[in-house]
Amino acid sequence: MRVLGIETSCDDTGIAIYDDRLGLMINLLCNQFNVHSKYGGIVPELAARSHMNKTVPLIERALMQSGCDVKSISAIAYTAGPGLIGSLLIGASIGHALSFSWNIPIIPINHMEGHLLSPMLEEKKIEFPFIALLVSGGHTQLIQACKIGSYNLLGESLDDSVGDAFDKTAKLLGLSYPGGPSLSKMAKYGTPGRFKFPRPMIKSLDLNFSFSGLKTYVSNLISKQKKDFQTCADIAYEFESAVIDILVIKCKKALKTTGLKRIVLAGGVSANDSLREKIKQMAIRCKSQVFYVKPELCTDNGAMIAYVGMLRFKERKSSTLNIFVNPNWLLSDLKSIK
Repeated sequence: MRVLGIETSCDDTGIAIYDDRLGLMINLLCNQFNVHSKYGGIVPELAARSHMNKTVPLIERALMQSGCDVKSISAIAYTAGPGLIGSLLIGASIGHALSFSWNIPIIPINHMEGHLLSPMLEEKKIEFPFIALLVSGGHTQLIQACKIGSYNLLGESLDDSVGDAFDKTAKLLGLSYPGGPSLSKMAKYGTPGRFKFPRPMIKSLDLNFSFSGLKTYVSNLISKQKKDFQTCADIAYEFESAVIDILVIKCKKALKTTGLKRIVLAGGVSANDSLREKIKQMAIRCKSQVFYVKPELCTDNGAMIAYVGMLRFKERKSSTLNIFVNPNWLLSDLKSIK
């Protein structure tokens, strides 16, 4: 069986084909950096228009480059949420049109479940239950994954997500869009110890996060500093260190609270090398295993949608032509696979 995955939740158009015997056959991604860079952030209307122009050509390319015939596609999976409503509707509409035309089932997929299960695309297999740290541009969550479709929210950001905090701080430093990767590159030239930023909520009894106070602290500091290269690098270094310390401390607390010995790191921010290394060191001290996907599959992509689509398709082979999208679709709303 083969599933075509369509990802259009935000500003990346992702198309992939996953085969239950051969694995991932092709994974194509088209970003919109050139569209949004002049604005310093994502413009929803422009994102949706870009998906409209790129989705069908990418599907055609995926079929051609993978050598797949339309008749070999068993089902279509598309991102139904969470995400930007306009972008979601583009992927959903195109997916449903193809489903009707090709006379095959279509499966709506939760974007965050795609991220959460993306490490299963790797050869190193993961057993349930496990803890998952989901860190992306829109979400920062600690999840207890009991089985596919059964997820308990342990903690989340009460304000800004990690990705949002990275992007906003990068913008304050005058770095290029997208801000997160630019800030991480700048941080490599930073001097440890020049600045000391707070680590909000590390002593709280719960597993929630807060990054708005840290962002405000950094904003006030930047306004009083000269924006020479070394100062910006030192601020970037300490900001990244503070965020990573918070994430590692909360992950350690989650492992201790639940008694689990496996942790999954997923989402766009999980591509950060320093975060991966610190989580790995913490996991070794806690005698736990850590899992993450290769960097190119950390950001939004069609591969994770096609993979989860295959899992869902095997459970339920029927579908409806009614288009479903939910910009605020929660992991807790999902049904588990028996």
